[in-house]
Amino acid sequence: MNILSALKTFSQGRLSWLLLLIFVVFFEACALFFQHVMMLAPCVMCIYERIAMLGIGAAALIGLIAPQNPLVRWSGFAVWGASAYKGLALSLQHVDYQFNPSPFATCDLFVTFPSWAPLNQWAPWLFEAYGDCSKIVWQFLTLSMPQWLVVIFAANLIALAVIVVSQFAKNK
Repeated sequence: MNILSALKTFSQGRLSWLLLLIFVVFFEACALFFQHVMMLAPCVMCIYERIAMLGIGAAALIGLIAPQNPLVRWSGFAVWGASAYKGLALSLQHVDYQFNPSPFATCDLFVTFPSWAPLNQWAPWLFEAYGDCSKIVWQFLTLSMPQWLVVIFAANLIALAVIVVSQFAKNK
């Protein structure tokens, strides 16, 4: 059995989607640890990146419903790809705010949600922003938090691309 057909078979099982969900829960828990234990104030971009990560979690939940059903699986892939792409774009913009500060290019002062889903009012502990996007408040192995998010979202897109390619492999 070659690697692509093995990945295809793996993506048709619930374990693959559960692992993706666990991945999201881990990173969301890290974000909440940084916010509520280390007292690092999340900025507007942090909150938007958090929502993109939750979008990947939604993709995992979709895939968990019926991973053997191609329509459900491809719907999960689509949400995963859209969320990871948006997260990568937001993270790259956030990195730009940090490393190329400009009074003409700054993030918003307040998060903006649709009137039908004011997440920051429903769960302010999770979705309210009160930090500065241009400040580097945490680093690990010389990378700031948004730089790590670039790595994480890019890795998601690479993993998704490999899994999508595997969908065209023949089953053994």
